Amino acid sequence: MTDDNSRLSADRLRNDPRVAQAKALLSAALREHSAPLNEVRPADPQLEKECATLLDRLTEARGAAPYFPYIASGIGNGPWVELADGSVKLDFIGGIGVHGLGHSHMQMLDAAIDGALEDTVMQGNLQQNRPSIAMCERLLDLANAGDSDLGHCLLSTSGAMANENALKIAFHARRPADRIIAFTNCFAGRSLALAALTDRPSYRSGLPETILVDYLPFYDPSNPQQSTQAAVDRLHELLTRYPGRHAAFWAEPIAGEGGYVPGDPDFFQALLKPIRAAGILTIFDEVQSFGRTTAPLAYQAFGLDRYVDITTIGKITQVCATLYRKQLQPTAPILSQTFTGSSASIATGLRMLDQLADQECFGVDGRNQRNHNHFASCVQTLAQRYPGQIQGPYGKGMMIAMTPGDGSYETANCWVRELYAAGLICFLCGGNPYRIRFLPPPAITTTEHIDSAIAIIEQVLQSSSTKASE
Repeated sequence: MTDDNSRLSADRLRNDPRVAQAKALLSAALREHSAPLNEVRPADPQLEKECATLLDRLTEARGAAPYFPYIASGIGNGPWVELADGSVKLDFIGGIGVHGLGHSHMQMLDAAIDGALEDTVMQGNLQQNRPSIAMCERLLDLANAGDSDLGHCLLSTSGAMANENALKIAFHARRPADRIIAFTNCFAGRSLALAALTDRPSYRSGLPETILVDYLPFYDPSNPQQSTQAAVDRLHELLTRYPGRHAAFWAEPIAGEGGYVPGDPDFFQALLKPIRAAGILTIFDEVQSFGRTTAPLAYQAFGLDRYVDITTIGKITQVCATLYRKQLQPTAPILSQTFTGSSASIATGLRMLDQLADQECFGVDGRNQRNHNHFASCVQTLAQRYPGQIQGPYGKGMMIAMTPGDGSYETANCWVRELYAAGLICFLCGGNPYRIRFLPPPAITTTEHIDSAIAIIEQVLQSSSTKASE
């Protein structure tokens, strides 16, 4: 029994030695069972039929087949994940950037237990716990490490909701402005408003128009001066055509779904100065890029801190958030939600922030940059060794991409599926050209993991070369 003298029963529970003992037992069991998962393993024939049945049930229940025949078994080991068919694969997409510590990490287990000990599984508008306060304060501290001045943080359960809240704040603060400026080929989410903002017509097929969006061409690293001038010229044209009509400028510092194309400090400043002068708010969408560059937020890595009015965070943080200047606090009750984040997500999110710092992911010579340099060098070597079959590397930090073959959807999609079959999980991004993207877990990825991924890529390249010569 515990002899804790805390005035709160909840604290006495957390400090009860039986909780620590239970954690130790669970951690020992997890280590024992996850340790053998350290290389690609084919499916178990005896499990394949059962897994196929699960996939059929999933397809029937959700109305569409999943992109991959991926049904998790419930355990992994860092970037290695075991599937329900008994196979083990190298997961370099992590649920599109969610698993910053890979799979079955001891710290995530420990934090999730802390979350499970909370009275309620979900925090919301009428119920908050102490960790949710800590998460808000931690994110604000990280976001304001430079010259930014973000005063408020609103947690949410998804990146889409974080982005919806950003739009609400911007439109409310700049009413009656009714337009948004964004970049071509951008992606913001799949709600009605975000589908309108996203530059993918197929994503809003059959949906009503909700917001008015004007697009600027994005930065082209192969032609920096001309692409910057083209964007500036288009911006001034829009400001002249719609004076006072734009509430916000929406930007991903690194184009995510758009092809892992990083912007450039000079490019952004050439746009942000006239945008600020016009009284237009700047929203940086960091849902995918948070935690993956030389700074917690990519806008910090680009030195754009002083321009940010609103930013959105998600994926790797386990719980999502909208951060904004105090002056933008709405004067009407437009920001309220039953769910702001599960207790376990908040607890694991806090632990994730700890691990990103403890593993020294940030800095010009931090873990993210060192791993990027190694991965990029390996991709470049493959591109030279197999001319015409891949191009790259592209991206920044722990966001890496390459273009396969002719860059068509058919070629890229075929490649992603062949890599999956060979044991490497990745995904598509971009369009004309389509690219293959990788989101390795920043806090635990090693050069050995990257070398394993490169070996699988080369295996597929060799197979494609053999087929082409036959």
